[in-house]
Amino acid sequence: MSMKACVTGVGNTEYRKQINRSAEVLAVEAVVAAAADAGIDPQQIDGLIPYPGHIGDDVIQAALSLNPRFRATIDMGGCGAVSALRLASMAVLSGAANHVLLFRGLKGSSGARKADRPSFLPGQPFRRHLEYVYGMNTPAQRYAVLCQRYKHEYGLDRRTLGEIALAARAHANLNPIAQMHGRDLTMDDYLAGRMIADPYTLFDCCLETDGASAVIVSARNDARDIRILSVAEGQGASPDDTSNREPFLDIGLTQAANRVWNDLGMGPEDMDAAMIYDCFTFEVLHQLEEAGFAGHGEGAALIADGGIRLGGKLPVNTHGGMLSEAHQAGLNHVVEAVRQLRGECGARQVENARLIAVTGWGQLGDGSFAVLGGRNV
Repeated sequence: MSMKACVTGVGNTEYRKQINRSAEVLAVEAVVAAAADAGIDPQQIDGLIPYPGHIGDDVIQAALSLNPRFRATIDMGGCGAVSALRLASMAVLSGAANHVLLFRGLKGSSGARKADRPSFLPGQPFRRHLEYVYGMNTPAQRYAVLCQRYKHEYGLDRRTLGEIALAARAHANLNPIAQMHGRDLTMDDYLAGRMIADPYTLFDCCLETDGASAVIVSARNDARDIRILSVAEGQGASPDDTSNREPFLDIGLTQAANRVWNDLGMGPEDMDAAMIYDCFTFEVLHQLEEAGFAGHGEGAALIADGGIRLGGKLPVNTHGGMLSEAHQAGLNHVVEAVRQLRGECGARQVENARLIAVTGWGQLGDGSFAVLGGRNV
């Protein structure tokens, strides 16, 4: 659906620092920064969309003395950061709220998120009795199956996945707040990474992060505000498991992207950059294809020769993404898209950025897709 709501404020912590503060404190800091960026007092925030299983809205409400009149959650895992743009837009356009806050606060170094994560997935009886007993009980193991199937269908060189990791690291090294800023990665380093879940090795996997991000959506259109042009979400044909899906590689993004393109009368060729939910390297290639940026089996050609790096055909995750900036369940991708469209990214700025696509990935392939536009669109 087309929308006129805008992202008016964004904020985050500095991920490269060793942070000795709680996730609650980090989340409050990011929210305060986002309110300042939007030019509002934090107490003007009257809508809250937290991330299930992380810092709750009650924490933010108590810390900042908020009195929200709109609250909601989206239980679609990492898909929720982009899906929340849609829900927040509906809230402000309907008058249910004036300023809706989306936020994340994570303390990845504690290990708690990793320990709890499997319980968030749907179809737990199936998983407990037929997956966990055979060792398929982590995201890397589960999503590696999708990568292996793609490799069987189309072929896949490890160096293609390596280039995705290297592009993310190169962008992070242009981003002073990135967790991996100042830490170079070579193809030899990538290829020597220890095995996690075949074919995923160490550098195919996203980070665990201490940090927080916040985004404020409002029904206004000031000079710095970034318009939410269209958002959609979807689920794969069998949303509670991947092993019986047909086609096997179909995900919610397949439907969501088509809805957005049809809604806007635009296509992938119109985008100046893309922020792709990069929980694992293959998911960048997978989602680029499902969103239409490349045909099935043709993503490697787009990625080759710097195609997804700054200056390439389609710059991807110019902040470093979850592979090299920070794991913020995808909300940092929204933050980066906003800053790129404002022209605030310095050395990593995409020249004349006007339109940026953002994807979300959650659970077992739930997908969300948004196109954000600057003032000159």
